[in-house]
Amino acid sequence: METVFKFIIDARKAFIELLDGLSIAELNQIPEGFNNNIIWNFGHIVVSTQTLSYVRTGIWTDKSGVKFVGTYEKGSKPTYFVEAAEVEALKELSLSTIQQIEDDYKAGVFQNVQAYQTATYGALLQDIESVLVTSVGHDNLHFGYAQAQRRAIKKQQTQ
Repeated sequence: METVFKFIIDARKAFIELLDGLSIAELNQIPEGFNNNIIWNFGHIVVSTQTLSYVRTGIWTDKSGVKFVGTYEKGSKPTYFVEAAEVEALKELSLSTIQQIEDDYKAGVFQNVQAYQTATYGALLQDIESVLVTSVGHDNLHFGYAQAQRRAIKKQQTQ
């Protein structure tokens, strides 16, 4: 699992690099043909991995421990202009929450989890290992959306 955690961290660092190369206005812009923006995609992966790892597995009884969950959870859409302080908080959470999951994994917190089926992939997740592998795919799906949104934003700027 050490390799999986390292891959998640490396992928999130790449996403942070994408964010760092854009202005706050660009992060908040919803490009034509999309229904969300780059910062929403980033915030979504931050809250989703925590929710899948702790709430959907039954480790936590509710999602109140997931910061920004109402703003970025599945089914939400951008509803306000995200300021720089929130972007920075999300960047920090993107890495620190994975470190916490890894620490909890090593401490045996996830030994007894409730199985659940994902809506996106229809995958039955019966253990934390399958949750984290699925999270890798989910994170990278949204990273791909963000890359496409960046291209669309840059194209609009040159027209």
